[in-house]
Amino acid sequence: MFRLKSQLCLLVVLLTPVCGFASNYCIATNGGFGPPSFGTTFIEPSFAIPAAGKCAVWVGFTKTASTVVLMSSGQGCLSTDGTVLTVAVSSQDPSFFGTNYESDYIQLSRSKPSGPFTSGSDMGAFGGDALPESCTSSLLNLPSSHD
Repeated sequence: MFRLKSQLCLLVVLLTPVCGFASNYCIATNGGFGPPSFGTTFIEPSFAIPAAGKCAVWVGFTKTASTVVLMSSGQGCLSTDGTVLTVAVSSQDPSFFGTNYESDYIQLSRSKPSGPFTSGSDMGAFGGDALPESCTSSLLNLPSSHD
């Protein structure tokens, strides 16, 4: 019985896809949320960059302007060669957008599959330059009141 359980555990480990370690992931557009730029930051508290050619769910929130918080969801996909991460999300905040959803299509690029993303753009509602940003405790703070 013990041997069968050990073999089943080993089989599960071997069949589990290899992907990045789940962690906080933040993407700044137009300089990111807060002073001095008052741009936008997309925040996903448990996102792991997927393996090359794969996608992962993006469920988080977005901070923009000086105090606005939007609920955001979508997906992030890494190109087969591992050099482009595309994050497509829809965001909503009735106080800010009314009952509409706004969409963003963010692409981050790097020169080699294991390097940092060094350039990017957002071709959506908060369009402009885009880059990964360190998820500080103030960015990860989700206030109870949303503008």
